[in-house]
Parts: sequence; C-alpha cells; structure tokens
Amino acid sequence: MSSAVYDVAVTRAAPVLGFLAAVTVLAELAQVAGVFDVAAHFCARAARGSTPRLYLLLALLGTATTVLLSLDTTAVLLTPVVLAVAARVGVRPLPFALLAVWLANVASLLLPVSNLTNLLALDRLHLHGGSFAARMWLPALVAIVVAVAYLAVVFRRDLRGRYSLDPPADVEDRWLFGVGVVACVALAPGVLLGAPPWAVATPCAVVLVVAFLVRRRDVLRLSLVPWRLLVGVELLFVAVTLAGEHGLDRLMRHLEGTHDLQTAAVAAGASNAVNNLPAYLALERGVPGGHPTQVLALLLGTNIGPLITLWGSLATLLWRQRCRSAGVDVSAKTFALVGLGGMPLVLVASWLALRA
Repeated sequence: MSSAVYDVAVTRAAPVLGFLAAVTVLAELAQVAGVFDVAAHFCARAARGSTPRLYLLLALLGTATTVLLSLDTTAVLLTPVVLAVAARVGVRPLPFALLAVWLANVASLLLPVSNLTNLLALDRLHLHGGSFAARMWLPALVAIVVAVAYLAVVFRRDLRGRYSLDPPADVEDRWLFGVGVVACVALAPGVLLGAPPWAVATPCAVVLVVAFLVRRRDVLRLSLVPWRLLVGVELLFVAVTLAGEHGLDRLMRHLEGTHDLQTAAVAAGASNAVNNLPAYLALERGVPGGHPTQVLALLLGTNIGPLITLWGSLATLLWRQRCRSAGVDVSAKTFALVGLGGMPLVLVASWLALRA
C-alpha cells in the first residue's frame, strides 16, 4: 500500500468512519425512543391547522435534524415521520417529501457533523468545529432560505388551506425519550467547542446504548452499526486515491480550474454524475494548498449539488427507499425537473454568501 493510499484509507478515513458508526447508532436509537415522531407531531400541532405554517415548521425540524445529526438521519429517519404526518393531516405528501431531501442536502453545510464531506474538509483545512461553522453559517443560512422559498413557490397550490389538528404522538418510555433528546442535542456543542466529531458522537451513542440496556435491551443488535456502509465508504476512499495516482488528479485540476464558482459548479455536476462523496474526494485532491475558499466552494457543490439525479448522494438514494415504503413514489423525472430549476439558484446564492 502506497503512503498516499495509507494516508487516505487509514489516517483520514478512520475518524470519518468512527463518526458515521456512532451517529448512525445514536440516530437509530433516538428514532426508537420516539424523538423524531414527537418532534414532527409537535410541528403539526403548533401549526394549528395551517398548511403553510406546517411547511415552515417541518422545514425548521428538517434543518435541525440535518445540522445536528447529519443528512442521512433526515433522509432515513425523519422522512417517514414527515410523510406520516402529511398523510394524517390530509395534505399532499410530495412537497413535504422533497422538502425533506432538499434540506438533507442543502442544510448540511453548517457543522462538520452534518455531512461526511464536511469532515474531510475540516481535516484538509485544519479547522475545528467552531471555526468551520463561523465560515459556513452564512452560506448555509442562504442555501436553506432559498431552497425552502423555491419549493414553496413551486408547490404553492399544495401548501394552501387548512387541515384538522393531529393528535399528539404517544411516548412509550418517557425516560428513554428524555435521554434520546439530550444525547442528540449534546452533539453540536461539543463539536463547536473544538472536539473531534467522532469523540463527541461516540459517548453520546454510548449513553443512549446504556439507557436501552437498562430499559429495552431487546432493541440492541449488531445490525444497528452500518457495516456495509462503512466498508463501502472505505473502499471509495481507496478507489479514488488509486485513481488519482493514475491520472484522475490531473483531470480534476484541469476541470475545476482556480475560480471558486467554477469549482462549485464542477463539483455539483460531478456529484450528479457519480455521487457527492467520490466527487469530493477526487476534486479535493485537485485543489492546491493555500486555497481554503476553493475547498469551501467545493463543499457547496458537493453538498448542494446532488438535487438533480437520484444517485447524487447516498442520502437521496436512502430517501427514495423510505418514500416508496411510505407509498410515495417520486419519479426520476420529477426529481430532476424540480432540481434543475432550483439547484443552480441555491448554489449561486450560497456562493455569493461565501464570498461576502
């Protein structure tokens, strides 16, 4: 194994994989504890029968879930709850389904824990969580606002009117629910204070695992750890590094150029062509040292970009599976048409905010 492959596959990948394993266990157990279900039903009640207000409250919930627990959590665990709430109150599910996946992607710019690409950028730029958030809070805010506003305009006819109030969600075990809420919320402060994301996510997950050992041992199983996903991500690290040593790096340097907007656009295109994680890994290697803003522009492209093709991010693929399971089929054509109209707007607006 060459030194470059070892550096990427072991040194850089290990903290990312450690965080991914811990946050997945944390999110899965939080779902069982009822954290997401209660939060979505709270939004339905707080909206007091107003569909536009429900849309905005679920947008806030999707943003918070993505920022605190990563885009995959929003795509996999929050999406079914949002669709269930939409079905119960009798509103069209498509706008809410697309809202969930759009926020899973565009809201993942703020914290290192929000997206695996952010963790890689954090390592490349040698920043801690607070410094990263200080650089990205404005582009993230702009991306979220533009995305939510765009979808609201596209689906304005579906977001009118009122609905019957939804009954409150039942919590089977209030003690587990409370521990789940605390464990989820505790993730962000630790990262902002500068601790490595894996070192914050691991104890949060362990606390919730211990709580389930005491209260609901039957829920705990080895399959909570996403073994296949961890292996797949590791193989991606190795494959992209090897390809880079055999000409891919030179091609990426030529394509992305030196202008930040060009880098963001190429990253968005590459994410939709293949997937955002390998796109980031390949394009990052083409960014010369001493260009931190270009790395952040690359993040804009890989985090916001995957809104045209269903394979643009793993979160989008997982989201579509959850939609189908809930009886909501979003075609590739519908997804692409909505994305083609809005993704460039979000990308350019966030890039302007990055340069501000």
